[in-house]
Amino acid sequence: MKTARHGGALNRRAFLQASAAAGASLMIALPLEGCSVQRARPEPVTGSFGLFLAVHADGAVTVTVPVVEMGQGAQTALAMIIVDELGADWNRITVQPPPAAVGYQRPDVTKYQLTSGSWSVRLWNLPMRRAGAAAREMLIAAAAQRWGVAPASCDALDGQVVHGPSGRRIGFGDVASAAAKLPVPSDPSLRAPGKGRLVGRRIARTDIPSKVDGSGIFGVDVRLPGMLYATPRQAPVYGAEIADIDRDSAIKLRGVVDIVQSPGAVIVVADTFWHAKQALDQLTIRYRESPHDRDTTERLMASEREKLGAREAAMFRRVGDAAAAAAGASKLVSVDYTVPFLHHAPLEPMNCTARVTKERCEVWAPTQCHTTALDAARRLTGLPDDRIVINATLLGGAFGRRIHDDFVEQAIRASMAVGRPVKLIWTREEDMRHGFHRPAMSARMKGSLDDKGQLTGLTMRIVGPSVHEKFWPSFFKDGLDASAIMALTTKNTAAGLHYAIAHQHIDYVHQPTHVPIGYWRSVGASHNGFFMEGFIDEVALAAGQDPAAFRRRLLRDSPRGLAVLDKAVEACGWGSPLPAGHGRGIAFCENVDSIVAQVAQVEVAGDLLRVHRIVAVVDCGKVINPDTVEAQMQGGIVNALSAALAEEITIQEGAAVQSNFHDYPVLRMAGAPSVEVYIIESGAAMGGVGEAMVPTLAPAVCNAIHAACGKRIRSLPIKHHGLRPA
Repeated sequence: MKTARHGGALNRRAFLQASAAAGASLMIALPLEGCSVQRARPEPVTGSFGLFLAVHADGAVTVTVPVVEMGQGAQTALAMIIVDELGADWNRITVQPPPAAVGYQRPDVTKYQLTSGSWSVRLWNLPMRRAGAAAREMLIAAAAQRWGVAPASCDALDGQVVHGPSGRRIGFGDVASAAAKLPVPSDPSLRAPGKGRLVGRRIARTDIPSKVDGSGIFGVDVRLPGMLYATPRQAPVYGAEIADIDRDSAIKLRGVVDIVQSPGAVIVVADTFWHAKQALDQLTIRYRESPHDRDTTERLMASEREKLGAREAAMFRRVGDAAAAAAGASKLVSVDYTVPFLHHAPLEPMNCTARVTKERCEVWAPTQCHTTALDAARRLTGLPDDRIVINATLLGGAFGRRIHDDFVEQAIRASMAVGRPVKLIWTREEDMRHGFHRPAMSARMKGSLDDKGQLTGLTMRIVGPSVHEKFWPSFFKDGLDASAIMALTTKNTAAGLHYAIAHQHIDYVHQPTHVPIGYWRSVGASHNGFFMEGFIDEVALAAGQDPAAFRRRLLRDSPRGLAVLDKAVEACGWGSPLPAGHGRGIAFCENVDSIVAQVAQVEVAGDLLRVHRIVAVVDCGKVINPDTVEAQMQGGIVNALSAALAEEITIQEGAAVQSNFHDYPVLRMAGAPSVEVYIIESGAAMGGVGEAMVPTLAPAVCNAIHAACGKRIRSLPIKHHGLRPA
């Protein structure tokens, strides 16, 4: 099993030509329900039925997966799915990323060719299975015709068609040409559960070998003949415009080719990246005054605090009568929580290589979204789609940041200006200060306890910027941002929440900001998990109850949720004695259609905080590759812990203060806890994994801190509460 080299000039034409040269004779993809699979451009190739699968004359198989690889393992999982249905030999499989094509657009309401939202495997599971099953039936039919036997007496195993009664075998490559001439089954039979040889097993990821031996191509690795280098500087104040540039201060410096102005940015193009950076540092740029020149984090959060008490709000959920529950409560608990702006901080900074001529535009980019990259190229060059090629490389981390096309647009503009290929690379400082940040959010929660200590009413007000407002406005309707209320709902219980709370009133107030807002890992669930699970802990203690037992009572209508919580309690040894200064904290949440419970064990010694252990339990429905689920859980836990401990973007005079890892510290290996992951396969529909664990990490740690030393954390990062990572 191998992965095709990322970052080459991969496009539909090149793929089909290469396949033909290798003797490819069968290519399969089936239409999705309600969505026809189309090619990016019409290419008459004999035996081409679609975009996902090619069977070559020598029996090798190429799988083109519809998503990009950014460390999440989705390409491996999807390849496992289609190969299992096909019955191919896993050791003779090549996996490659997709070109830009309508057929690779997500089969949901978004209609974007996009890798995000923990959707990759669950959205593409059925289409990939059907494509594999169709190819299997066609190969079997071709072999059966050759042997003069019934197709029902044959199967496909390990890259061969096998006739059961006689034991005869024939390789896929030997019948692929004949199979290609057969009609594509419109409704192929899928293998029965458990009949495959890959799904459910621990299979090594296909992208790892190329990352180990250095052959894998990330965006920063792309090299083209005659290529120049570029680096941009954007106005420090978000949205500010450039007044003028003193070109003479830099244009004559060594290696400088051109100085290109882009909206809100200046791009220096030179013969090396270092020469471009040196020239940019010497360049004098003046910016126009902006209405946001005096904006600060403090002013923004003060406005959010004010809106926590606003009379008008967009309603999300109203169940029962929360006001009446509060009026008749034996005890009320009211708390405010806040979280800061966060940066994605991928290891690979934003970069893109573009080669633009009058006839053609080619882009090599570590992008999560072919659609936005294609839109940028079309908009800037005026070229039709069949003259534009988007090559998605491996991504050195993304976490939602690479959905946007700002860095792609800058590379295209630079190449157009100089008439040569240009690789544009952001410095770490540029990357840190000009991200699309997780919004700073606030929440006020009020809980009503009856005389039996039961939580009968919940009132929750969420205030903050909209993530969807500019990128996906259809999800920001009537003042309600769909991301702002993530992880506050479930399909598993009638009440909307897993927790059985009879009376609920949850609403949202929009807080405008000039700070660019984007899709940070788990989006709105990243703050709502912290808000809700910190609050639930406080209510439990106010009721004089154990936090885990209190949650058990609330989960009485959610068998799946209860099973996850119980497993976490059992695995961590909840209630067993701990040394002085140690504490355990628990948190529970459903996100991306998966249910997670986490228990954190921490130690507080003076102002030192050490997170020793995380026990995480996940029910994500059907599991394709347990190894990938574990790896995603572990990586996401470390990512979320880093954010909870010390990460934040603050605004001063309209601009981001943080500029690099010295003032935006990320968790190092020495501070990483022991992480134990337990997977529950409940038989439920497949959920996502890449973001499932984020919402429960911060509240579990903060609840553990309270158990250890009595300090209640209601705002992040933790470093502002007199605690520093040990």
